[in-house]
Amino acid sequence: MMKATSVSAMNVRTQFAAGSGKKIAYRSIGEGITIILCNRLRGILDSWDPAFLDELAESYRVIIFDYSGIGSSDGDLPVKIAEVAEDIGFLASYLNLDKFILGGWSYGGIVAQTFATRYPERVSHLILLGTNPPGQNAHPFEQAFLDATMHEVNDLADETVLFFEPASEFSRQAAKSYFERINARTVDQDIPVPKEKWNNYFAGAKDYAADEYGSRTKLATINVPILVISGDHDPACPIENWYALTRQIPNLQMIMLGQTGHGPQNQYPQLVVRYIGDFVQYAEL
Repeated sequence: MMKATSVSAMNVRTQFAAGSGKKIAYRSIGEGITIILCNRLRGILDSWDPAFLDELAESYRVIIFDYSGIGSSDGDLPVKIAEVAEDIGFLASYLNLDKFILGGWSYGGIVAQTFATRYPERVSHLILLGTNPPGQNAHPFEQAFLDATMHEVNDLADETVLFFEPASEFSRQAAKSYFERINARTVDQDIPVPKEKWNNYFAGAKDYAADEYGSRTKLATINVPILVISGDHDPACPIENWYALTRQIPNLQMIMLGQTGHGPQNQYPQLVVRYIGDFVQYAEL
């Protein structure tokens, strides 16, 4: 664990990458090889589980950020997913990063995949948490997930549905612990996403499903190891959607966690970080 006197997810300050008319809010934790994490729908800097970030920061320099127009970043959230993905390149260039590990959760996973298929030379490894592959997928989201998503403020009951497995007592208890962690930060808090911006996320997801950039095909050709970590019951992005691609993408590995929902890193922060570390160390092309 991080020492009490060190910078952690609970006390790290927000910084800004500015230039060329853009201003992107970000936070940096830890040292070492850089991993940039792309956030979920309605996610802001404070939405990442601090236990997951701190565990990851034991071995890596972890960068989290707000998309354009979200949280403390200026501008507007684009409706084209390729334009959203440009925020990654802008931030990486600002930080003088030629190549880095790229991760994404849920909506952030679709942003990360879009960037990786457009700029594979900049991505050493692609880490995907609870997300869908590009294009048309056979298994849709569940209505209960959408209903909880549409609540302006999500309480513990909502977040249990959104990110955990309500049918599992173990997962429900994990949700309580996560909910306490995620609400414990008291300094330099980020700005919640107002309801009028939600449609931009949905438009981006539709654009991703239309796959005008050919990302589904490109995933099989990019020279980047890909790790998918998902719950066995993900109500938003069922892991079954990846099955059709397992024989098409030679660099793809999948890990499915039992009695787990849409946020595997929230239920098992230490375990997921261990999986990521082993993958980064041992994955070969």
